[in-house]
This record gives sequence, structure tokens and C-alpha cells, in this order.
Amino acid sequence: MRVLNEAKTKRHKLTSTQVIALGFLAAIFLGCLFLLLPFATARGQHTGFMTALFTATTSICVTGLVVVDTFSHWSFAGQFIILLLIQIGGFGVITLYSMIMMFMKKKFSLSTRLLIQDYYNLDSISGLIKFLRRVIKDTLIVEGAGAVLYSFFFIPRFGFFKGLWISIFNAVSAFCNAGMDVIGPNSLINYKTNIFLNIVTITLIVLGGLGYVVWFDFIENFKRSLKHKYSPRAFWLRLGEHSKLVLFLTVFFLISGTILVLFFEWNNPETIGNLPIGQKILVSFFQSVTFRTAGFATIPQEALTPSTCLVGCIYMFIGGSPVGTAGGIKTVTIFVVLLNVFSFIRNRTEPVVFSRSVSEKLIAKASAIVMSNLLLTVVLIIALIQTTHVPALSAAYEIFSATGTVGLSRGLTGSLNSAGRIIVMIGMYAGRIGPISMALFFSTRRSDKNDIIFSSGHYIVG
Repeated sequence: MRVLNEAKTKRHKLTSTQVIALGFLAAIFLGCLFLLLPFATARGQHTGFMTALFTATTSICVTGLVVVDTFSHWSFAGQFIILLLIQIGGFGVITLYSMIMMFMKKKFSLSTRLLIQDYYNLDSISGLIKFLRRVIKDTLIVEGAGAVLYSFFFIPRFGFFKGLWISIFNAVSAFCNAGMDVIGPNSLINYKTNIFLNIVTITLIVLGGLGYVVWFDFIENFKRSLKHKYSPRAFWLRLGEHSKLVLFLTVFFLISGTILVLFFEWNNPETIGNLPIGQKILVSFFQSVTFRTAGFATIPQEALTPSTCLVGCIYMFIGGSPVGTAGGIKTVTIFVVLLNVFSFIRNRTEPVVFSRSVSEKLIAKASAIVMSNLLLTVVLIIALIQTTHVPALSAAYEIFSATGTVGLSRGLTGSLNSAGRIIVMIGMYAGRIGPISMALFFSTRRSDKNDIIFSSGHYIVG
């Protein structure tokens, strides 16, 4: 009898993947309930269940697609709730739970430590609580610094209290790569050529998208470099291979994205066509940054050329880097898949980067993440076209933005019917927990069939 009870308990025990997925779902519905309260809506506005649910989903999933204007539809209390949801989404429900545990001075069980390890995709549980404290502390420091810098810009324009609130909201939203703001109907479009505002926003977005592992590695090596007076080359060589790869890929995607936007939009009078060359580069660079899950816009997305939109879909699909606030399949994931392709073409026995081999298990996991996300995105695009009868390009842009948790739209979100909103919500939710859950599923789940060794089959591909 005891054996049966133990087997039953084991069978009903939630996996890490299930805990993470259900945690995000619970946070969404709780946020929806708070946004339905009368004080959350601005005077003269009405909030239905679908609007509240969509807003809670886009906030928790740090996406930024909205069906109502954040600055005008919601009261200060509603905006504050949205900001909390964005912060929770940026941290993740597991981190929030850990913060509560630390505040209450509770001990972390082994299962909780393993859950945190899985969530951050770390190699071991050694120093896990220290890592977690540092994540929370450094996030709040960066967001606070961003709010202070923003305040120098927004307070003179909007007054102390409103300017301060806009600064805080934008700093959290930018670092969490949420792309929501409370500035006004044109968001950052009115400030597309302001260098200071662009630099602050870009810095927050990029820092959020780099990932905490890269942060900590970079900071520790920087401190050692100052102490021992290392040369820039020695500093670079002492970085971990993951950090070097992430930094290299980040620079590559930002520069290549800027060049492509600049090329395709050069003569477009509705975007950058009428700007001098310096401002063309600035706006194109910001667009390249925001493609990578940020969601802020300094030019109208519906005015972009079809070529730029297609480039944007690719960059939104890729997203930022692992263990950060960005979405997408992640830069390292797509790099591993492409590296394997080129290694096969060059007849290399194993893929190698920075003199380190890439394991077959990692390649299999990366391939599974890419294909799963691509399949989901394509299915949702077709579903959105069929249920709303919108242009294919706008539908693709909307769904790539949703599954990549970006928040850019070609003016489609607000006009979606109920079916369209549900499809986009599915995309946002799957995009937020999908890469994490899929990675955990393919790396931790064990099948009994692995114990059976089958003879090789003869199959033909290509």
C-alpha cells in the first residue's frame, strides 16, 4: 500500500516545466482580476474581461502589444499594476517566489534550488542563492539608474510627478524588454532624433537582453583587469566562452540589423527618407535594437517597407540572449543550429567555437527549440489570417512579435476581434514560457525507451 501511495505521489508531482508554466498562468489571471477592479481604469473608460486579460498577458509576458492605450485607458493605479506585472514578468515567477522566501527568511529546499537552477538554465546549484540575490540587486540598480537618467529628460517636459512616473515606468519597461510606456499616443516617435533618450533606452534594452550570466562574468573580469592591469586582449581571453559568444552575436545582430534597416528604408519618406544621414543611422540603430524583443518604436511600424518587415520578423524570432529578460529563441540557440549546418557542409566531425566543441545534446536541444517555435509561429499566423482576414504581412509581423515577446505591431493589435486577441495571447504566453519550457523538457525529461538500443535504420534525406 505504501509503495502504491509513493508511486501515486511521484506520478502527480509537478515537473519544473509545469511549475514555471502554471506560475506564469496564475500570475496572468491574478493580474487580470486586479485590472478589472474599478479603480484600475481611468474615468470615462470601460475595461472588459478580454481587455484586462490581454493587458495582463502582455505585461507578464513582457511583450508590449496592447489593445488600449496604456497612458490614457488606465488610471495611475492601473498603470502601477501593469508596472508590477512587467517587473514580475521580467524577473519571472520563480524569482518572485524566491524573493518572498528570502524576505521571510525561509530556507530553500533542494527541490526549490533545482527549480531555480532549471529556470536560469545553470550548470549546478552551487552558489545559487548568491546568484539569485545578485540578479535582484543588480536589476534594481540598473532600473534605478535608468529612471534617474530618464528623469533629466522627462521631468522638465512633463513636470516633477508625471515626469518621474514616466521615467520609472520606462526604465522598468525598457530593461524588461516590455516596450510599454505612459508617455502619450506617439510613444517615442516624437523623440526619434533625440540622442540622449535613444542612448538611455538602447542601453537598458541591451543590458536586459545580454543575460545575467554574461553580466556577472563581465563585471568580475573587469574588476580583476583593473586590479591586475590586464590588457584588453587579456581581458577578452579571460571571459567565459558563453560570454564571448553572446557579446559577439549581440554586436553582430545589432550592426547587421542597422545596415539592413538603413538600406531598405533609406528613401522611405514615412520613416527615415527625409532625415540627414546621422539621424538615419540613429533611427535605424534603434529599430535594430527594438527588433530584438524591446517593442519600443521611434518610427511607425506600418510605414516600414515589406523588406524591412521581413527582416524584422527574422530578428524578432531570434530575440535576445539566454538567461536575461529578452524573448525569442535566443541568439546562442540559432548560432548553434547554424554552426552545426556549416560544420556538416565543411565535413567537420564536430562543431567548434572559440576552441570549444559544442555537444550533440546541445545541438539537439537547440534544433528542437528552433523547430518547435517556428512551427508554433507559422500555425498561429495561419490561424490569425483565417479568423481575422488581415493581410499576411501584418499577421506575420504581429505573431512573430507575440511569440518573440517583442511588442511591435503594424497597427493591427487594437483592431483584432476576440478570436484574434486569443491567438495573439496564446503566442505571447507560449513565447514567454516556450523556449524555457522546451529547453527544460528536452534536457531533463527521460524516456524509458532510452534504455533500449535499436539497430540503425536506412533513411534518405536531402
